[in-house]
Amino acid sequence: RLMPELPKFDDEDLKSYGDEEEELALSPPAALMSILATQELLLENILECIPVGKFAVIEPLSDEFCLVLGYLLTWKLTLAFFKAASSQLRVLYSQYLRRTKSLNKLLYHLFRLMPENPVLPGPASEVSNKDTKTFFTEELRLDVK
Repeated sequence: RLMPELPKFDDEDLKSYGDEEEELALSPPAALMSILATQELLLENILECIPVGKFAVIEPLSDEFCLVLGYLLTWKLTLAFFKAASSQLRVLYSQYLRRTKSLNKLLYHLFRLMPENPVLPGPASEVSNKDTKTFFTEELRLDVK
């Protein structure tokens, strides 16, 4: 709930950023970016031996699973923050992500985490391929119990 409110504080300071000639960048909330940087390093250690195109098998409820889930939830917060920001602020934030290569790292991690066949687990019945439920065709419930 808090993330959409945070860009308002940077919006007030936006006028002071327009006077310099160099390419400007503005960091999303420092605490969030600090956590993201730490998680990127840890995730890189887990996925370092897996090339892009192959996928990692992460066992549910393992330490690796919790780390990956935390990383993806941190990105969800970051995207909620971006969504609430004005277009001018989004440009500055995106420059920051470009400089830190965080978005590139996210894509590398996603392509190593994404399963080759994203079929939803469940009872295997005699269903045609056309009716197969995948992670892309069904809405996922991410409620924490």
